[in-house]
Amino acid sequence: MSGDGYRVWAVPGLPEVRSGDDLAELIAAAEPGLADGDVLLVTSKIVSKAEGRVLRAADREAAIDAETVRVVARRGTLRIVENRQGLVMAAAGVDASNTPAGTVLLLPEDPDASARAVRDGLRDALGVRVGVVVTDTFGRPWRAGLTDVAIGAAGVRVLDDLRGGTDAHGNPLGATVVATADELAAAGDLVKGKAAGLPVAVVRGLPHVVTEKGADDGEGARAMVRGARDDMFRLGTSEAVRLAVTQRRTVRAFTDDPVDPGAVRRAVAAAVTAPAPHHTTPWRFVLLESPESRTRLLDAMRDAWTEDLRRDGRTAESIAKRLRRGDVLRDAPYLVVPCLVMDGSHHYGDARRDGAEREMFVVAAGAGVQNLLVALAGERLGSAWVSSTMFCRDVVREALGLPGEWDPMGAVAVGHPAGEPRPRPDRDAEAFIEVR
Repeated sequence: MSGDGYRVWAVPGLPEVRSGDDLAELIAAAEPGLADGDVLLVTSKIVSKAEGRVLRAADREAAIDAETVRVVARRGTLRIVENRQGLVMAAAGVDASNTPAGTVLLLPEDPDASARAVRDGLRDALGVRVGVVVTDTFGRPWRAGLTDVAIGAAGVRVLDDLRGGTDAHGNPLGATVVATADELAAAGDLVKGKAAGLPVAVVRGLPHVVTEKGADDGEGARAMVRGARDDMFRLGTSEAVRLAVTQRRTVRAFTDDPVDPGAVRRAVAAAVTAPAPHHTTPWRFVLLESPESRTRLLDAMRDAWTEDLRRDGRTAESIAKRLRRGDVLRDAPYLVVPCLVMDGSHHYGDARRDGAEREMFVVAAGAGVQNLLVALAGERLGSAWVSSTMFCRDVVREALGLPGEWDPMGAVAVGHPAGEPRPRPDRDAEAFIEVR
């Protein structure tokens, strides 16, 4: 296959690769005419075979579990996961094709290192300066069909950062970073084919994508894996809510970075979708966006709590210690005070039934707050739900000018987490289940 200034062809004559084989030696024998500036595109399957990444596994699912770091999405038996190499792909890259029955192929343990080994071997065998890309087949969000992408690379400029330049019309390029290694992998896939038994291809005529010095392996394909902080689509489909729930953590230390009010409003929009009795809407959310409103509320609460503790006979030291528990609210750059309203509730004139009615509304308020916390986590904001406003509701209503029928249900501190949360202790769901 040819194009403007470059050619792509598959390498014929490669034997069946087995564990322990020297791939560079096999490729050099099959394609001795390799030249400086060529790029080798090597299917990961033969790399895995040569490196002994063949696993006896009667159950492929167990092998997928072992290679999975995080489940991104699931539909039926299909799983899209993040694997040990940081790649998000179907079935963690565990392949049951082109391998004997009862075995599966795992991806190379370090694809960049695999690419470096092949590159070094070809330099030793043929004296040439080439780039090497280890490829695997990926599906892509929002696009039908499969294509090859780079999972390992050596001696190749995997990304071409055009930011800071201009286009043909002089417009500045502010976000253009070309995935060169993926484009090379896809070009090779056109000539290798999925079932043609041609696992290696060569691209010639693009020497600028190969690093200049023979010893410079480049940054590797790992540089193409988008980090969690920059991944706007990190959550999958059916797993999105579950992952947001598990990622929601109580955060007690925040940075000084401002909170986007729009993000909080989107979280409130999620909060008010919670279930509620009698088709009511028992939630109100007071957003304290100004430092003055937060200080006014927290000072009033501090004074009321101090007076309560003095009446209880607490010492000054004991009072100060308890007041420090409220520091998370004072240190947060943004506060939300969720409130319960009983509009639409039924009155039975019976203490037992009226009490149960209020409990239903309280449960609905809690469901709304949980929705809020989960949605904030989805916005990459940390939060802490603190109960303190429930102990001085009159003070809160006065400080914030709220109607008398609004019952504050704690306060939610919101902000950007100052650090990574501590690991969550494992909880066995079965310990919380009774089956009848």
